[in-house]
Amino acid sequence: MTELMLKYFRNKHQKVQSEKVYDTQCPFCSMQCKMQLVEQRVVSRKIYKTIGKDNPTTKGRLCIKGKNAHQHALHQKRITQPLLKVKGEYQPISWKEALEHIRKNFTDIQQLAGNDALFVYGSASLTNEEAYLLGKFARVGLNTRHIDYNGRLCMAAAATAANQTFGIDRGFTNTLEEIPHTRCIILAGTNIAECQPTIMPYFDQAKENGAYIIAIDPRETATTSIADMHLKNKPGTDATLANGLLKIIIEKGLIDQTFIEGRVDGFEQVADRLSSIKLSEVSEVTGVSEEDLYLTAEIFGEEESGMIFTARGVEQQTDGTAAVRAFLNILLATGKVGKPYSGYGAITGQGNGQGAREHGQKSDQLPGYRSIENKKDRAHISQIWRIKESELPGKGVSAYEMFKKADQESIKGMFIMCSNPVISHPNSNLIERSLKKLKFLVVADLFLSETARLADLVLPASSYLEDQGTMTNVEGRVTLREANRPLPGKAKHDWQIICEIAKAMGKGDYFSFTTAEEIFDELRKASRGGKADYYGMTYEKLRKENGVLWPCPDYEHQGTKRLFETTFEHKDGKAKMAIPMAADVEKEVQNDDFPLILTTGRVMAHYLTGEQTRKSTALAAREFESFMEIHPETAAKYSIEDHSLVKIESQRGSIVVRNRCSEKIRKDTVFVPFHWTGGQNVNRLVSDKLDPDSHMPAFKVTAVKLKPVLS
Repeated sequence: MTELMLKYFRNKHQKVQSEKVYDTQCPFCSMQCKMQLVEQRVVSRKIYKTIGKDNPTTKGRLCIKGKNAHQHALHQKRITQPLLKVKGEYQPISWKEALEHIRKNFTDIQQLAGNDALFVYGSASLTNEEAYLLGKFARVGLNTRHIDYNGRLCMAAAATAANQTFGIDRGFTNTLEEIPHTRCIILAGTNIAECQPTIMPYFDQAKENGAYIIAIDPRETATTSIADMHLKNKPGTDATLANGLLKIIIEKGLIDQTFIEGRVDGFEQVADRLSSIKLSEVSEVTGVSEEDLYLTAEIFGEEESGMIFTARGVEQQTDGTAAVRAFLNILLATGKVGKPYSGYGAITGQGNGQGAREHGQKSDQLPGYRSIENKKDRAHISQIWRIKESELPGKGVSAYEMFKKADQESIKGMFIMCSNPVISHPNSNLIERSLKKLKFLVVADLFLSETARLADLVLPASSYLEDQGTMTNVEGRVTLREANRPLPGKAKHDWQIICEIAKAMGKGDYFSFTTAEEIFDELRKASRGGKADYYGMTYEKLRKENGVLWPCPDYEHQGTKRLFETTFEHKDGKAKMAIPMAADVEKEVQNDDFPLILTTGRVMAHYLTGEQTRKSTALAAREFESFMEIHPETAAKYSIEDHSLVKIESQRGSIVVRNRCSEKIRKDTVFVPFHWTGGQNVNRLVSDKLDPDSHMPAFKVTAVKLKPVLS
């Protein structure tokens, strides 16, 4: 080897002094892309690179959020020690002191106001183990019936609809692998190209294979651009639209009579109700022409296979559950479910939106998707938890309703884990006011979010790089997220925080876990025999198989790829069609004072309230401020110039954002993303009316007025 070559290798060795590789999964959307973070020390600094890992769901693909996720996890503003608010300022304290403050305050509150005066608010970003443990903590550690989570704002309508129609709720009835082979696809209220970018190749492949794609959305988006047909309906009219499509399908004789007679209840009542509606009225209400209604219905009805996917555009309405059920009616009437290349998909928003609701964070559920009001379910869980069934609290109320209780001062203490409800909830002024009324608020999080800043005590939580556990992705595949990066400072794993608070409250014997895997082993037993049965999974099996689709009732079982092939999950084995409502539930409508409809959503660079993604310089640079999308003719009508500041006002408040004119949106509609805070927090404008079945807020339909902000 020449002296020149030796010098080259010496210099290279000196520059790259060490390299560490961390296996993990993206912390953001429900695709849960597998990836590795490569950490290199180059001279005196560290550089990072994220690479995708092959897996059954995303095949190694990553989007811009996943590639830059480490920037928030490694951010200098991470909370790394407990912080106690003293005279309005946060002071670092020890974990021993923090736990004693929790013990004393929670105990005092419950002694004075009863066990149910405490509320636990969870997150769909938690692992399955932590979601399970948080539900157990509320009911055993605190003996309160009041627990709910931020998934109530995301998947509640789709979950309720699937349970009512099919008897079970798994995000997808089929696997993603079936999408490229279906003949017709309806994408209703979903912008997957920006919200779940790594799912798009499945739909691109379907299109290449000749599938006809129908998009339903008030806006033209990167998703609608792949569609053969775009129904640009008015926000809030999805149930009416779906009912109109089914009316045509029935009248044209495009139903599967054999399937209906053998496997469906309620078809005759639905058909009878639909016979009385007029398509001219459907067209007028939705803003979709009768010609397009007929074409859509005929194509979907005539094809031998078809899939329908819904997301928040359909679901975040006061009739969101009814709207999803109306689309499921179409599947049942045409026999397109439980068969190859035919079925339903609820496009889950949050990373563990599926698993987080299956194992006990919802106010009415117990692990394994069991009902807290079912005697047999209660008995099973009580045995696993080693308590008497009579000691297990009953059903609580939904998340937003709980904050109303806090505003009324019947809830006096709260523990919030990894969520930012001040920004994410509707009528956010009420949320902030209710938190300020609490006698004691504890928040566990990575950063001092808008919610954490209101807390009496803030606990340092762990990021996706540090916190091992299982996640259940968009198709119902349970995956194991490896995480072995050391915790920063005095931060603890989320499950450790729960266990230590339980111990402080005198319930340590029920929370004596030392690893996430130990918690999963108990979760498996708790879920056994339930609708969401994880019993046949272990960490070893999840590593070997690279994820397993539930239900998986025993170790030899390979997971369930397609649901409902022979039976649905209701006792009689049949699916239940939903009779269209005679009248719509109460909705906000335009009037002379508020003449436009505001709808909300995401942009590709950001996630949820933006607390994490806005810490990423790479992501924040793409979208550094909120904006309003408006049709140029509408902007001109209200004297609003492109790229100018505009005040948006509803009955509940106002925000100021920058305007973007676009011919891609309806003239009666404006769009604002929900990732920003303060004076740009669009949820300040949203009504607190809830879906009567799922208690989903109506984020997608708000009556507003506009006014230019003169500089």
